[in-house]
Amino acid sequence: MPRRVSLPGANELFRPTVGSHESESVEASQQPEVRTPRKSSQDATSGGKRAGSGRVRHDEKITVYVSTEELIALETARLTMRSQGINADRGRIVRASVAMALADFEENGEESVLAHLLATD
Repeated sequence: MPRRVSLPGANELFRPTVGSHESESVEASQQPEVRTPRKSSQDATSGGKRAGSGRVRHDEKITVYVSTEELIALETARLTMRSQGINADRGRIVRASVAMALADFEENGEESVLAHLLATD
């Protein structure tokens, strides 16, 4: 009967190996990290400018299906920004884009880019 091999987890594989800093980083990794959002949802809806949420822990998740061309355009934009020193993953780019589109819609209503794009579909 085959035995299951117990493999180490990611924390064990990728822990720091430097002598004195190891104990500090282990203590830091055991403490929960508290992140506070940059803006509350009330600020975003009360007429303030919308902005992408940046690198914060998110409570909700959606799945978006895109065409091959849209995915290539998104990756091209991400790599172009990376070459300019802006490190952003696809999620951050999408969140910033959604925030921009919604801010334009709130400001311009039917004349917004979002309304025009959806009206032509």
